[in-house]
Amino acid sequence: MASTKDYLDYILEQLGLLEDISYRAMMGEYILYVQGKVFGGIYDNRFLVKPVKSARAMMPEAPMELPYEGAKEMLLVEDVEDREFLAELVSAMAEELPAPRKKK
Repeated sequence: MASTKDYLDYILEQLGLLEDISYRAMMGEYILYVQGKVFGGIYDNRFLVKPVKSARAMMPEAPMELPYEGAKEMLLVEDVEDREFLAELVSAMAEELPAPRKKK
């Protein structure tokens, strides 16, 4: 099942307190970026983020889920209603995510 543009738009609206959020459509799903760094995505209308140290600390009870068959597990963000929490989460993650690779 592919994700809907409506759900993507909703998540982007919830992340509206942050600057430099972007996305890219990929095979019916959406990859999410902060400051050019991949931090998560929308998969089957679920908001999943990379299980980096800060995300695990802020969501210790979050279930790990597969975004798609053969992928690494990611953390499911269940509280998508709390805009302040989402801004804090993604900001904390941005600090520890690796810089984007330079294109050849």
